[in-house]
Amino acid sequence: MQIQFGSKPFVIASSPEMAKEFLQTHDNIFASRPPTAAGKYISYNNSDVTWAPYGPYWRQGRKIYLTELLNAKRLDSYEYIRVHERRALISRLYGLSGTSIVLRDHFYRFTLSTITRTVLGKKYFTTNQDRENKGVVTFEELKDILDRWFVLNGVINIGDVIPWLSVFDLQGYLKQMKVLQKDFDKFLDFVLDDHEENMKEEKDFVPKDMVDIFLKLAEDPSLRLSLLEILLRAEDVCLEEVYGFTTHPKVPIALILEPRLASHLYN
Repeated sequence: MQIQFGSKPFVIASSPEMAKEFLQTHDNIFASRPPTAAGKYISYNNSDVTWAPYGPYWRQGRKIYLTELLNAKRLDSYEYIRVHERRALISRLYGLSGTSIVLRDHFYRFTLSTITRTVLGKKYFTTNQDRENKGVVTFEELKDILDRWFVLNGVINIGDVIPWLSVFDLQGYLKQMKVLQKDFDKFLDFVLDDHEENMKEEKDFVPKDMVDIFLKLAEDPSLRLSLLEILLRAEDVCLEEVYGFTTHPKVPIALILEPRLASHLYN
């Protein structure tokens, strides 16, 4: 079924047979996502794996993710982080026994702590209970950044379907995306600077987290440095693509944990 959405035609796969045509038979043709304001402003000009068009650039990024970051051995090496954060969550909930709590908030903190420690090496946000962990943002500020990221990636922007209206930013989404990009840049710059400083201080540097792995790969002359630099700054490393965690502020218990990819992706 085809519908006209603004000035853009949309085709809907309304049956399993048609979905198979799109997702399997003609997958290479329909693999790329259409350019959007979200991809431009908060995904570094469609340069991360989520928004990049299908081609050599996308395939190289995906290969790095699957072979260097998401292989079974690498994921197993982060088991101690998952165990530690689970115990911290249970201990925190036990300490609040007898009182009313919002589980979503505690699961969100658990998820975010696990993701940041796995991807970035440490939490990089400060909390009232954790004075020793220095960061450029508080937990509430980082949560706000991620919430805005999810919302703005899912909005229907009029300028995406009626391009000549994009200059007017009638819904105010473009302004919000530009502000979000600056906030994310501030956080990611802090993280990268900290990792680069640690690399310089260690004589025989051994990667300890996913950002370290990217920085180490950037030294490989056979790889495209520009790709790695952008991947380091691509927020999907911190959010969706890496490690199979997905959070959403509208889900009552905002946690879906998938410690393994589908088995066929490793073949």
